[in-house]
Amino acid sequence: MKYTLVTGASGGIGEALAIKLAKKKHNLVLVARNAEKLSKLSKQLQETYGVQAAYIAADLAKQEAPFQIFQETRRQNWEIDMLVNNAGIGSGGEFATLNLQSELDLMQLNNASLVAMTHLFMQPMRDRKSGTIINVASLAAFAPVPYMATYAASKVFVRSFTEAITEECKPYNIQVMLFAPGLTKTNFNEAAGINNEKGAGLNADYQTAATQTPDEVADELLQALNTKKHFHVSGSRNRLGSRIVALLPNAMITRFMAKSYQKKLALL
Repeated sequence: MKYTLVTGASGGIGEALAIKLAKKKHNLVLVARNAEKLSKLSKQLQETYGVQAAYIAADLAKQEAPFQIFQETRRQNWEIDMLVNNAGIGSGGEFATLNLQSELDLMQLNNASLVAMTHLFMQPMRDRKSGTIINVASLAAFAPVPYMATYAASKVFVRSFTEAITEECKPYNIQVMLFAPGLTKTNFNEAAGINNEKGAGLNADYQTAATQTPDEVADELLQALNTKKHFHVSGSRNRLGSRIVALLPNAMITRFMAKSYQKKLALL
């Protein structure tokens, strides 16, 4: 039986996407750390939409997690026809003051585990000559971001990696899509430690900055998928912003963003 596997499915964009996929009759394997939330959501999706909805509680900030997830899908005979690498975390503030282990865990989750999940599940897709892989990046993937240095760099990696494997997968009839949401009203800021003056300095305050809801982002992802896009930025303002940023030198962007952050924090 075919399944769609969604990481980071216990809340935010991942949860919204899981609900919309279940409505479209996708059988699901949901992955996140919180087993209680996953169990509740799986039961809800099964009862509401009549699909198979399983879950695997795993922490993708741990190196061994992708391998454990893959082995569990093999043990259960779940054929993963679509992989959505949505799990990720951010951080913000002066890099030198941030907890180093937390920054390394961020890179493990956002990059190394994404690469491992993609590699593991791509192999059977190549054998079948069918499948879909969606890697979720961010608007931060388009330029360096002072005071979110590690997070933005991690998303630049996701963008470059995904754009490369898109071409490698074409001969095997595997659709690969890079999806880049902007600021979305989730628990991202709280988890990233920027649900405070840091968020205001980064223009990431949910109260004042332009945002989308998880439902809006999930709708755009599915629309882009249906039209066979290989790359999509969510939100019209974000698409415009990404085009403008592409025209400017990184030195100009980073200087402007750093001065803006410093000025805003001095006023708070």
